[in-house]
Amino acid sequence: MPDLLLELRSEEIPARMQRKAAGDLKKLVTDALVAAGLTYEGAREYWTPRRLTLDIRGVDARSRDVREERKGPRTDAPEKAIEGFLRGAGLSSIDEAEVRSDGRKGEFYVAVIQKPGRPAEDIVAEMMPGIIRDFPWPKSMRWGPASREAGSLRWVRPLQSIICLFGPEQGETVVVPFEVSGIRSGNQTVGHRFHAPEPFTVRRFEDYAHKLEKAHVVLDAERRKDIIRTDAETLAFAQGLEVVADDGLLEEVSGLVEWPVVLMGEFEEAFLAIPAEMIQLTIRTNQKCFVTRRRGQDGLANRFLLVANIEAADGGREIMRGNGKVVRARLSDALYFWRTDQGDLPDVAAYGDIAAAFGLDITRPLDQRMAKLEALGVTFHAKLGTQGQRVRRIADLAQVLAPIVGADPAEARRAAILAKADLTTEAVGEFPELQGLMGRKYAGLQGESAAVQAALEDHYKPLGPTDRVPVDAVAIAVALADKLDTLAGFWSIDEKPTGSKDPYALRRAALGVIRILIDNAIRLPLGQFVPAGDLISFFHDRLKVQLRDSGARHDLVDAVLSGGGEGARTDDVVDIAARVAALGQLLETEDGRNLLAAYRRAANILAAEEKKGTAVADAVDPARFEQAEEQALLTAIVDAERAFSDALGAEDYGAAAAALATLRAPADAFFETVLVNADDAAIRANRLALLARIRQATTRVADFSRIAG
Repeated sequence: MPDLLLELRSEEIPARMQRKAAGDLKKLVTDALVAAGLTYEGAREYWTPRRLTLDIRGVDARSRDVREERKGPRTDAPEKAIEGFLRGAGLSSIDEAEVRSDGRKGEFYVAVIQKPGRPAEDIVAEMMPGIIRDFPWPKSMRWGPASREAGSLRWVRPLQSIICLFGPEQGETVVVPFEVSGIRSGNQTVGHRFHAPEPFTVRRFEDYAHKLEKAHVVLDAERRKDIIRTDAETLAFAQGLEVVADDGLLEEVSGLVEWPVVLMGEFEEAFLAIPAEMIQLTIRTNQKCFVTRRRGQDGLANRFLLVANIEAADGGREIMRGNGKVVRARLSDALYFWRTDQGDLPDVAAYGDIAAAFGLDITRPLDQRMAKLEALGVTFHAKLGTQGQRVRRIADLAQVLAPIVGADPAEARRAAILAKADLTTEAVGEFPELQGLMGRKYAGLQGESAAVQAALEDHYKPLGPTDRVPVDAVAIAVALADKLDTLAGFWSIDEKPTGSKDPYALRRAALGVIRILIDNAIRLPLGQFVPAGDLISFFHDRLKVQLRDSGARHDLVDAVLSGGGEGARTDDVVDIAARVAALGQLLETEDGRNLLAAYRRAANILAAEEKKGTAVADAVDPARFEQAEEQALLTAIVDAERAFSDALGAEDYGAAAAALATLRAPADAFFETVLVNADDAAIRANRLALLARIRQATTRVADFSRIAG
């Protein structure tokens, strides 16, 4: 079967857009093929800084013939109805329709529409201009004289050429002809901008990829990453070093080069006095370079690895020299920031009153930066006050939370007071990504306790689902206070997430609270610290996400939140998670599954009889039992209620679930031998009351009606 090769070559595509753009191209083209009635065996996308490529294998040579029958109105229908039918079916005359009869409604018209198949080349030529014109770039541009014309092509960077070839694995292929803004599809491309800028002709994908390689273009992005990784590790190993892994930078750099060449540069050892994280971020941000360290040692080495896009005649010496010059200049700035932040502020004397209000030691550099934050009046949010006001709230809340999480209240307050101080440092001003980390570094230099140091960095965590959570008690107190203040504050001004929009990262804050509490097994009644109502519901929604990601079923969370009986807390996420886990374990057993079936049978019978107004006794009367299975079920219910009351009191949810599971056998026996809807109304009401006891008993663990499946 034929294959399709597509290349869209342009000026430099930003690295951050390449992977998604290639995926978008694959989806748009393959969806259009399928919609046109063409199938294919497989498709793979490729990308480099200058091209998006699509290799589609096993495409149908032509679409199938289609025969469609469209039923129309009765033959005696009004003229307007018949005219509408003709328009919809594409018929010019009613004589072109068939007349049929179904034997009941009389005769009616049927349009038999036959659409012959089309060659795949025609379909591709028709669909590609629209795909290119409407391509979903996040940012695009017009260029050249045509840019002044309405409706001219927009592309991420000027589009230069298009390859579109169709044909068999062996033999000749053909160019699928189409044109977009004066650019005609063809069978030619060019290689590396400097090494091989001359055009060359290709026939199919293997030929294309091979010739690109000879023209100094590695088409496969994953292979470019492997080349960079391997060559960097080899260079570092030869110098007794190892590369500090940076997957994000590796992804970015592989999108900046078509022919990766790894080189090693160096800088003066004096710059190693700067914190390693600051060095790495400086070199990464400004020069897209990797840093190294001595094998088996802490700290960084004074060598870095850069990735060039050219094999230089001098072996890369001039490239290394130029990059080294820039790296030294940027590290000089970083060293200045690092040293400046450790000194006194020039206007420190003006901060006396602020220092007294916050309990700051104005002789310490980080305390001075906190005073500066307050003096500047930096706004956190127009309706929620300044950063200084927010720090006061966080400090008050952290002090209250401290005993609950096992932290020293004074240390929690001290950490909260200093938590945002590094926002006014030179280092964080240059590299916002270092906030928290620099606070920890500067706190250590001025002699703060290890717990306070850890809290300054960790109170931002977790920043995502894979990020670690704080484990030190002081850090936990400040992290919870920070996130709870954020959530309560934005809820109070009605700034809540809507759909996919969450500008203040409130979902992340709620998930952070949940992960901190669950991972550290902290029992915190959230209702005491945030407004009740829909904010607690928001926590429930986030808890469902967290538990689902951990392997739990979301319907079990609903069941637990809706049941639990009197005294069950719905604002204690650790308690909820434990109940969900116990319920999940119960339903994985045969007893649990059969108990759920028994509950549903009981609930369905009750619902049906209650809907009809059938009387249900207020309480079960053993004197009205006629069969031994009735007494056995009541005895089991009473025993189970007593057992899981004790278990729930001890918060042993596994034992509570196990107690509930004992109802399975007597319930099965009851339904097998006892007729619930007895002729005697009193006996029937008594048996329905017995079923109500089953429903009531299960509800103390969860609302079984919300369990799916």
